[in-house]
Amino acid sequence: MIQIIPSIAINEGKVIRLQQGDFSKEKVYDQSPIDLAKTFEDHGIEVVHLVDLDGARRGQPVNYHILEAIAGYTGLKIDFTGGIHTDGDISKAYEYGASYITAASVAVSRKELFSSWIISYGREKITLGADAINGKIAIRGWQKSTDLDIMDHIEYFYSRGLKYVKTTDISKDGVMQGPAFELYQNIIDQFPDICVLASGGVRSVDDIKRLNDMGVFAVIFGKAFYEGRIKLKELEQFLVKA
Repeated sequence: MIQIIPSIAINEGKVIRLQQGDFSKEKVYDQSPIDLAKTFEDHGIEVVHLVDLDGARRGQPVNYHILEAIAGYTGLKIDFTGGIHTDGDISKAYEYGASYITAASVAVSRKELFSSWIISYGREKITLGADAINGKIAIRGWQKSTDLDIMDHIEYFYSRGLKYVKTTDISKDGVMQGPAFELYQNIIDQFPDICVLASGGVRSVDDIKRLNDMGVFAVIFGKAFYEGRIKLKELEQFLVKA
């Protein structure tokens, strides 16, 4: 069964959503990150994706205090991402309550370092963020484009023990026109042992059902929930405990 992971994106202390990574298309939601996290936990969700947008743009995490608060007030497992570039950043994230980290930019700029994390911290604790537009990786909170092909990028770390990859087709993000089904299918076909966390474009429970049927490991969603397109009650079918 696909894992359900709501996203909480933080910019300047507020919960926001962007459209295609564009900060000029920011929408602020009038809910505190802690209250949101508690709501998710109350509905049986076990993992949240906490995005430090300030950290992604600055190149080092900023919102450790929000990570610490969510970890302290809930029993949720937290996948923390945004600006993680050093061993110190990871150590601090775990210290403040992260269960896992997702890193993207460092996997482009310092491939050997990211590869070493898979070994030193364990492949269950490290997720590659491989977000792309037109098949090319984008980094630094999607503000910087590269010429790096997404499949080549995943292959490099897959051959070095990578288990989890979080992938967003940036053109799909925040526009609620459906996930990049073809991209996820290609990744699953090419890397059968990898666990794909699909992110971006989810607009309904039907999209989640289709991703589940494809064999996607987890779905990360945000705007569809914040805009009322997906109700937490609807997600209970995916949250049944064994």
